Amino acid sequence: MTQQPPPSPPEYPEPPAQAQQSSPYLPPQYPQAPQHPQAPQYPHASPYAQAPQHPMTPEPPQPPVYPTATEPPAYPTSTQAPVQPPAPEPPAYPTTPQPTVTPPVPPSSAPQPPPAPGDPAHPHHIATDRGRVHISAQQRRTDATAVGNLLLYLPHFLCSLLVVALLSLIFGDLGFLFVLAWLASGALVFHRPAESALARHLLRLRYPTPQERARLEPVWREVTARAGVEGRNYELWVEDSDHLNAVAAAGHIVGVTRFAMNELPNGELAAVMAHELGHHVGGHAWSSLLGYWYALPGRIAWRVLRAVTGVMFRISRAFSCFGVVFFGLFVGGLALATISSLYGLPLLILAVPYALAAVGRRAELRADQHAAALGFAPMLAAVLEKLHQQEQRQVAAVTAAHGGVPVAESPVSRLLASHPDYYTRLHHLQAYLQPQR
Repeated sequence: MTQQPPPSPPEYPEPPAQAQQSSPYLPPQYPQAPQHPQAPQYPHASPYAQAPQHPMTPEPPQPPVYPTATEPPAYPTSTQAPVQPPAPEPPAYPTTPQPTVTPPVPPSSAPQPPPAPGDPAHPHHIATDRGRVHISAQQRRTDATAVGNLLLYLPHFLCSLLVVALLSLIFGDLGFLFVLAWLASGALVFHRPAESALARHLLRLRYPTPQERARLEPVWREVTARAGVEGRNYELWVEDSDHLNAVAAAGHIVGVTRFAMNELPNGELAAVMAHELGHHVGGHAWSSLLGYWYALPGRIAWRVLRAVTGVMFRISRAFSCFGVVFFGLFVGGLALATISSLYGLPLLILAVPYALAAVGRRAELRADQHAAALGFAPMLAAVLEKLHQQEQRQVAAVTAAHGGVPVAESPVSRLLASHPDYYTRLHHLQAYLQPQR
């Protein structure tokens, strides 16, 4: 039998050289199990393509999403089931900043310019559209001021009648015809051609141009419609003046100044014309003109007498004091004889101007009330304020002409004033300016 060699001892791996050198007592190092390779990592999504989506219901197309530098690309994790991505936000594109222009804001304390007179935004602008017009059965009346005015003119009328009677002696037996003709001449106050001559030559009025008529007629139509008056019975005239004024004369004349027509809003112009219509409706215009007409011969005779007396006085001064005394005695005796023969009538004539002025002021207040009753009280108050400012400018001009010394109004001039003062007229309008409860 062949002898088998003895089995060799197992070979153990030698420790590393470094370990052997460092320490002979380290435990033996055993080989480790082989490491299997890890599962491959698949990319999540392509940066340029998204997973196809197949929704059941079609949705509107979404705006494209562009990659940004700060967001990592998203990769699909699985192709088995589509994943609904969140709704993408619209891309923000850079825009060019537009310059912002801020309009200048006026300071609150700066005064705003008032609206123009013809601006519909003016607080005193009124609508003048055509509408139904109710014509009143009574177009005119004669109020207490008109009757009082006629009665106060009675002394003047008697003096004028005396003057006309003396002049009629020139015609002999036909003198009474002269007196009758003068009495009948009062009808010319209501005669249209005579009124036109009066307006043109005495009042310095003129017919309005087509442009001015287009401005005046709608306002006048509104005024007469509110009053129930037939506006075609009156004639509109214009005065070439830069002052705020108006006039009602004879039986059918209504005149306004160029300033009032162009500078006042139509509401204030309507208030002015309504005031003048109040003079016509109340009988103030025709009664004043009729009394003035019948007093005209007496006024002319008085002026002639004053002129003759002045000439005689200057002649008497040439004969020293004796001539002046003689002239005074002659004139005084004549005046005394006249007063005694006429039962003191000439003395009443001296007080008539003051009474007529008082009646005239009352007529102005009644015309104001007529305009206020038609709904023009705020507009009329504004016109009175402008008239007051106009008077103050005139007073300032007179004061400056006198070297800054104020000129006080005399009591006699206040008694002879034909119009009430501003505060009196405004006081009588308070009942129409207060709100109705």
